[in-house]
Amino acid sequence: MTTLYDEEFLTAIEGGLRGELPHWGLPAASKLRLLTISENATFTAENPADGSVTVLRVQRPGYHTTPEILAELAWIEALRADGVVETPRPIPRRDGTLLGAFQSGGQTRHVVAFTFMAGREPDAAGDLVPWFRRLGVVNASLHAHSRNWIRPDGFTRKTWDFETTVGASPHWGDWRDGLGLTADGRLLLSRTVDDLEARLAAYGKGPERFGLVHADLRLANLLAEGERLGVIDFDDCGLSWFMYDFAAAVSFLEDAPDLSRWQTAWIEGYRTAAPVTAEDEAMLPVFVMLRRILLTAWIASHSETPTAMSCGTAYTQGTLDLARAYLARRG
Repeated sequence: MTTLYDEEFLTAIEGGLRGELPHWGLPAASKLRLLTISENATFTAENPADGSVTVLRVQRPGYHTTPEILAELAWIEALRADGVVETPRPIPRRDGTLLGAFQSGGQTRHVVAFTFMAGREPDAAGDLVPWFRRLGVVNASLHAHSRNWIRPDGFTRKTWDFETTVGASPHWGDWRDGLGLTADGRLLLSRTVDDLEARLAAYGKGPERFGLVHADLRLANLLAEGERLGVIDFDDCGLSWFMYDFAAAVSFLEDAPDLSRWQTAWIEGYRTAAPVTAEDEAMLPVFVMLRRILLTAWIASHSETPTAMSCGTAYTQGTLDLARAYLARRG
């Protein structure tokens, strides 16, 4: 199991980050606060001179290459320029570059900065149907832009397909290492994965179905304020099925009783901006199951993160329950 973000590591990267602040015109004495830990460690820096807040993301080592990070920022800037979605602006350093770096523990830690966006994550305890309907519109708008945007030279992002999620070359670890997974559980998930592989192969990767997507538009990456629905954290954006974005939206909520209502609302919203075929709609449970098994692997390989610690072995057990129900529906 990976235990990257322990207290010693966080102290070290906070020290390295503080040395980078002047490159963004921020005093080294700015107040740093750890905001989130997931793939990356994200901090806010409050400028003591005027109280302004900047968000700084310290990249997880070994996850994204420099060209991949710059490609993410290029898409964000294009989305902002074209008015597609409200999302924080990448902030250039004083020399005009977007990517900072410092050395810690013998490795390079890349840093990017964004403007602060106010808002709150939609409340999972409330009625999420209206939010999923609006999210469907957002997803359709992102996908329309993705289909038409001419990517700059050198653009490269990870691919999220069968092989890189639950197949032979997984980005987030082997699902067989799921916390508390027994031999019987592995057998059940193996049968499920085989079914997913066959259905994804039959669905295919035609350009109308597969392209550049956000890939992590779950509630934690939405900022609602009044009628505005802001989108953050494009760190996992990459090439995948467009319908996979719904599965990402229900991450960690896959067994919620309202899942079918959320799916209906998301499709309704999506169809106001772009078509969804019957075959696309029929694939949504497949993508939800794919994402659930992927997250089961992520929890095991990112066990030090707050999300993984809160899920623990119970999430693995829930994955098995969902797999049984999934296979039963498939007959």
